[in-house]
Amino acid sequence: MRSLPPLSALRAFESTARNQSVTKTADELCRTHGAVSRQLKLLQSHIGAPLFSRDGTGIRLNQTGHALYLLASSVFEQLEHGYARVRDQARQSGLHVACSATFAMRWLVPNLADFYRAQPDIRIRLSMTSAREIRTEGADLVIAWDLTSYPESDRERAIRLAHVAFGPVCLPAYAASARHGIRIAHEFTTNAWAHWDRQNAERIGDGGEISFPHTHLCIEAALSGLGVALVEKRLVRKELSEGQLIAPWGFAELPFGLMALPAAGRSLPAELDTFTAWLRARLEDGNESCAS
Repeated sequence: MRSLPPLSALRAFESTARNQSVTKTADELCRTHGAVSRQLKLLQSHIGAPLFSRDGTGIRLNQTGHALYLLASSVFEQLEHGYARVRDQARQSGLHVACSATFAMRWLVPNLADFYRAQPDIRIRLSMTSAREIRTEGADLVIAWDLTSYPESDRERAIRLAHVAFGPVCLPAYAASARHGIRIAHEFTTNAWAHWDRQNAERIGDGGEISFPHTHLCIEAALSGLGVALVEKRLVRKELSEGQLIAPWGFAELPFGLMALPAAGRSLPAELDTFTAWLRARLEDGNESCAS
């Protein structure tokens, strides 16, 4: 059994020593002046020695009180910081997932309701950023379709989730001039057009190229009539089904797959395997395809 003073009394003492006032301590702890005084007397009785000396109408720490204050203030500071860490970790519990903003907005978030119905006790915390930056988010799991810039050790650890298929999309009115129109490219996945060209004899968009850092900006550019955007099929399902965009040349499966990369060098939440299995099943449901 621990031999400790009453913690409420120790808290009253630390506050009184710090504020050099019983009245200020009473205000800080939302107690009466008399209640604080009783706590101080209880602590002095427990320790067997006085802790304060009279200083005119006020009080000041004596040698014993000063030694106890140094100990108590250090312990309370450690406890405060440690409690804040535990509280923050508890509030941020669950699985931290990093992915591109477009994948999160157009596929993952709309499908999370299905995951939560199946796993109501698991919470997903998302970090959404560009394809180039998602490795720096400190996430438990990174979702990306192109890992060619990642170290080989990362590529070997990656979990394949689904195949991906890209296709050129544009406004219906733009299709007739698309062969000599503008290509819209993603700044960090420019090799997607190169893979498309190798798989298709028909050249599309030889009138120049513009690029954007996010896929949703590429899609918006195509919707604005700026050119032909090469995007993954799942990410434009709504626009295709509503006839806002068309894909006259179809979609071609690229050699990359959508991958899940667990963080290395630290313990990972038990929910990771459950979430990864759900992703794989949901992504392949209906034999669809996707990319980040």
